[in-house]
Amino acid sequence: MFGLSTYAFFWQLSDRVSRPMTLEEAFVATKESGVDLFQICDYAPLDTWDDARVADAAASARDLGLTIELGTKGVDAARLRRYLHLADLFGATLVRSMLYSPTTRPDSTAQAIAWLGETLPEYESAGVTLALETYEQVATRDLVAVVEGAESPVIGVCLDPANVVARLETPGDCIAVAAPHVVNVHVKDFAFARQDGWVGFTYSGARMGEGLHDYPDLLRAVRPRERGINEIVEHWLPWQGDEESTTRTERDWTRTTLDYLRSTL
Repeated sequence: MFGLSTYAFFWQLSDRVSRPMTLEEAFVATKESGVDLFQICDYAPLDTWDDARVADAAASARDLGLTIELGTKGVDAARLRRYLHLADLFGATLVRSMLYSPTTRPDSTAQAIAWLGETLPEYESAGVTLALETYEQVATRDLVAVVEGAESPVIGVCLDPANVVARLETPGDCIAVAAPHVVNVHVKDFAFARQDGWVGFTYSGARMGEGLHDYPDLLRAVRPRERGINEIVEHWLPWQGDEESTTRTERDWTRTTLDYLRSTL
């Protein structure tokens, strides 16, 4: 199934615009795009909402017929239990996270596995999958070692090969190593561009199909449609100089990415 993430609405949801979109408005825009899946990923207000506010948002999603996934950062027990509780309120069956959060980080693979051991039995009982994302702070092989070491049927990898370039891993290597363990995919294109004066490069998002991402290779290696793995659209869109240009481009990138994904069916 294809889905949209809060990262597909990054600027529209942000305080950088004159009237930020609400989460419920993002739900409506998702449904209007012909999509029935939404991943609430790293959405800061969610960490401050009480159960009543969360229940209101969950009801809005249900009324639209949306399936919800959740995303956070960290694998400490308090963080994972909070998001397991939120998953129950939203009826979500997948939580994406990362090994490191802004405040906690395991100092070894063994410690990460031990932390996960505190909460994975609870995820198993609830039928919720935990997807740990590939990113630049952790080598993909080390992330896979954590997933394998946890020895749980409900833990896997959220594959985002764009992230690992910052640690000089190639997207292709990341895909090859992670493929057997993937349970969620983040979809965005990316590219390098020369900085002004030709001194160095900027690594940033690109309109889907116009960057460096070999998405057909990912489809061949991971086989997400055969394995029932959801593909979640997000963007790395730089600010375009003004609010109108930025939000218009963000909407265009979303349409383009969905069109691209549908063309691969």
